[in-house]
Amino acid sequence: MMAGSHVALGAAAWMLAAPRLGLPALDPALLGLAVAGALAPDVDHPKSWVGRRLWFISRPCAVIFGHRGMTHSLLALLACLAVLLRHDVPFVVAAPLAVGYVSHLAADLLTPGGLRLAWPFKGTYALPLCRTGSPFEPLIVAVILSWSWGGLAERSTIRADWAAGGICHLAGAVLPSFCAEAASVLADGTQRLATLGGALLRAP
Repeated sequence: MMAGSHVALGAAAWMLAAPRLGLPALDPALLGLAVAGALAPDVDHPKSWVGRRLWFISRPCAVIFGHRGMTHSLLALLACLAVLLRHDVPFVVAAPLAVGYVSHLAADLLTPGGLRLAWPFKGTYALPLCRTGSPFEPLIVAVILSWSWGGLAERSTIRADWAAGGICHLAGAVLPSFCAEAASVLADGTQRLATLGGALLRAP
């Protein structure tokens, strides 16, 4: 899938996973880590969004492993698990990175190119629902993103996450009215998006 789709799906995956991990779903820093994790596997492609910025890593990876090689395999998933189990890496950092990373592999599994899960052995696994860059891709992303918004356990979580992160975390005492209004607007927008997501899922 395209970089924008991976960004959206990484955020969606974190919004679904965070409440189950006891972490805030909408904390800006944790969402950013999830998005970073969702972009990371494509470091093996020099023309990808992350590959162009980390070309000094991407070019050697492309030559040695090829695109959708090691970074898109079961070895990469085991590496994510190892990071989660390490005591010297804070769980609050490792969890969103790992969730984002797994979301990338799950998304690529939905394309005809699939994944070489058993890398370095040959053989591709795929559930080809859409081609990368096709008009159907944003529809799938929109449905999953709406579902993840609707899957937040409580709307009050949104207010708590807004208060726990971003500008209101740093300047809430200085801008109390701004933060209260922003939280209200965000909660209302989330409710509307959740309603839209439910309608899309019920559509024939």
